[in-house]
Amino acid sequence: METILNGGINWIVALQGLGGWLTLPMKFFSFLGTEEFYMLVLPALYWCINSSLGIQVAFILIISGGLNEVFKMVFHAPRPYWYSSQVKELAAETSFGVPSGHAQNAISVWGIMAAGIRKWWAWLAAAIIIFVIGLSRLYLGVHFPHDVLLGWLIGGLLLWLMVRFWNPLAAWLKKCSPGQQILLAFLASLVLIVLPLIPFFWLGAVNWQPPQAWAEYAAGAVTMEGSMTTAGTFFGLALGLVWLDRKGGFKTSGAWWQLVLRYLLGVAGVLAIRYGLKAIFPEGASLLAFALRYLRYALIGAWMTGGAPLVFVWLKLAGKDK
Repeated sequence: METILNGGINWIVALQGLGGWLTLPMKFFSFLGTEEFYMLVLPALYWCINSSLGIQVAFILIISGGLNEVFKMVFHAPRPYWYSSQVKELAAETSFGVPSGHAQNAISVWGIMAAGIRKWWAWLAAAIIIFVIGLSRLYLGVHFPHDVLLGWLIGGLLLWLMVRFWNPLAAWLKKCSPGQQILLAFLASLVLIVLPLIPFFWLGAVNWQPPQAWAEYAAGAVTMEGSMTTAGTFFGLALGLVWLDRKGGFKTSGAWWQLVLRYLLGVAGVLAIRYGLKAIFPEGASLLAFALRYLRYALIGAWMTGGAPLVFVWLKLAGKDK
């Protein structure tokens, strides 16, 4: 393993040796692979452009993030700047390194958007963005080459599964009652909690401790907070969709000012739920804190897919599908 890590360090040092002028553009491309960027773009896509594609992007992003949490704890591997002082710390991360979440999410999200657009230029643009996002993570010193490659592999497999099974699964779910759909969504969200619990408890059972050289960096890497966020958001997204379908859906078409108002109103709702409830709910690693974190993000997901669109219809900023 040390041979692979040391070889990766050589690649990263060579990249960083190209000069500091690359830092700003690499940070920009790295931002294109962050959850913060996706949370800015996803509402615009779902509320204002193409709701069908938007919901596919939302679910593949959530599932990819959940799987990434699992794999990171399974491998519990360091990041380059944790491992070697030769690497410049041009960005900071608190989670484990393998696989790269940026690379995995990039190929999942940008790939599903290209598949939805179905144009050659969309695939070309997606390929370029995916590659440069991966490269940026090497340059910034937060991932080894094998982190990025494994992230691309997992993300590519997830993309294939989504393209292959999305329509058959959606058709099957439509035959289920609303209550059955909600129950299945809740059970699926529990899977997103149970899967990372396996490596979480295993690391505790074997009393795993990171090497002293990078122990301070990995102090908060073994956690379930991210998994509760992912699971809650997944359930909320599904719950909102069921609710919206019962109320007749909504149309994304509209005048430019309606689209702008939708986006601003919808994002304001997300921020109000996220930060308003954060100020009230307790933080920490207690069972109550985890349950309330799940609830908070479930409400955010339900607002995004169901609550906000219904408010748009009520305010005559959007029309109904039915």
